[in-house]
Amino acid sequence: MSAGFVDPLGEDHDHFLRLKGASVVVTAALQRTQDNLAIAIEERAMVCMYGDAGLGKTLSVNASLRELAPADTIRVQFRSHPYPRDIRGVLFDALELPGPKPAHPLEFDTLLKDTLSERFRVLVCDEAQWLSTECFELWRHLWDDRRTDITIVFVGGKNCYQVLRREPMLSSRILLWQKFAPLTPAEVMAVIPVYHPIWAKADLEIILQANRRSGHGNFRAWASITVLAVKALKHLQRTTVDEEVLAWALDKLGDQDTA
Repeated sequence: MSAGFVDPLGEDHDHFLRLKGASVVVTAALQRTQDNLAIAIEERAMVCMYGDAGLGKTLSVNASLRELAPADTIRVQFRSHPYPRDIRGVLFDALELPGPKPAHPLEFDTLLKDTLSERFRVLVCDEAQWLSTECFELWRHLWDDRRTDITIVFVGGKNCYQVLRREPMLSSRILLWQKFAPLTPAEVMAVIPVYHPIWAKADLEIILQANRRSGHGNFRAWASITVLAVKALKHLQRTTVDEEVLAWALDKLGDQDTA
């Protein structure tokens, strides 16, 4: 049975490795996410956010929904291929419904639809690429009911787009699709100095070198670099990330590009 969990959307979970001192930086992708989610909320629509791992999809969605629907957002995630009963069970817990969980799917779905018709909610399904046709049909069934008052946000990896597109009954109902891409070198130069204090005074060439060798415009990779650069500064007793500090940090990451 797949395990699911409800994320409280705490800001301390925003950054990979819970990187202390990191800031949520305003990128073009974050701005677009907030715009798209505002439309989805207004229209009570379904949307899909997809792209490679580590590009800031979940962070962008969470940060945007803290602004747009802080009291109405429920996020669930499944670690492996779930069954519809897993989704029903996680939603039951997330909605804090009283009593025992219904034994029969029809009864369970009626309870969920009744609850989701009481007030507006945003349901965020992370790692959506793991879902089966039966699971997608459950989400569609909940959204299609004329009584329910919900926006559904699917967030998933690179192949999430292909997975959802193979479900025409669902994908035809998705209003907005947003693909996340790595930061460009220009974006890296603008974003990384405000991403974490250790990069604020670093030479831009050092930042670009770190990006070429390991960061690749990927926030998760940059979190790893930053964690190790913080340790390198302490180990080498430096206050600014320089060539030696960067070399110490990247050496810990294993095989890297040397260009």
